[in-house]
Amino acid sequence: MTQSSSELRTVNVTRYVTPLREGGSLPAIVEADDQFLYVLKFRGAGQGAKALIAELISGEIARTLGFRVPEIVFANLDKAFGRAEPDEEIQDLLRASEGLNLALHYLSGAITFDLLVNKPEAKLASQIVWLDCLITNVDRTARNTNMLIWNKQLWLIDHGASLYFHHSTQNWEEQSMKPFLQVKDHVLLGLASELETVDLQFKAILTPDRIASIVSLIPEDWLTLNDGEEAPSELRKMYVHFLNKRLANSFLFLNEAQHARKALI
Repeated sequence: MTQSSSELRTVNVTRYVTPLREGGSLPAIVEADDQFLYVLKFRGAGQGAKALIAELISGEIARTLGFRVPEIVFANLDKAFGRAEPDEEIQDLLRASEGLNLALHYLSGAITFDLLVNKPEAKLASQIVWLDCLITNVDRTARNTNMLIWNKQLWLIDHGASLYFHHSTQNWEEQSMKPFLQVKDHVLLGLASELETVDLQFKAILTPDRIASIVSLIPEDWLTLNDGEEAPSELRKMYVHFLNKRLANSFLFLNEAQHARKALI
């Protein structure tokens, strides 16, 4: 269930199984033509293609760093799909999402991560906190950890709320240099005592070439579904520059995380 960041599979959605109504954008469990079940994220939902881009980039960065992340695939939704769906809200969502969407392999039987039951070691906690500071992931709190335990291992899921700078791209350079203030609410911050060591190790892995390779995975038409006038090539460069700038200045979010941790403990 792993793949390199240089290539993602494409599957065709064949069956809508059930909506996951706990998600604000109505993701769903679907079956594809490879007979596997996936959690499908729709391009026609709330934040649109930008949420899919955040999921793709952040998920593949996490995989590159060695985290367990469900396989991410492109999922094609045919025009005829969902015509028999009786729920009007779901049918509207399906119609708005025709074409290429994003899906993650469904981890059947997985349970939600609970810090009181599954306490990770300091190194792993530090690695996850560092990742979320880099990608500005606001969605790893005690209320909503977005982590699962599957086959006795910790898996990271649901990164659609990360990279929130792209919802207002006019000042992306300024945002790339900002510390991640929301780290104070991170569910694992109290355990993250090895941030400096992780910082050195992870920056050695995330080279400019690696970042460019991950960003190159974004489908062209997702980059045309934006509110501004930037060309897709410019938007792709923006993601690359944003991430490289945050990596080069990681001391900014590292210091903020350490400061927030001292206040917490």
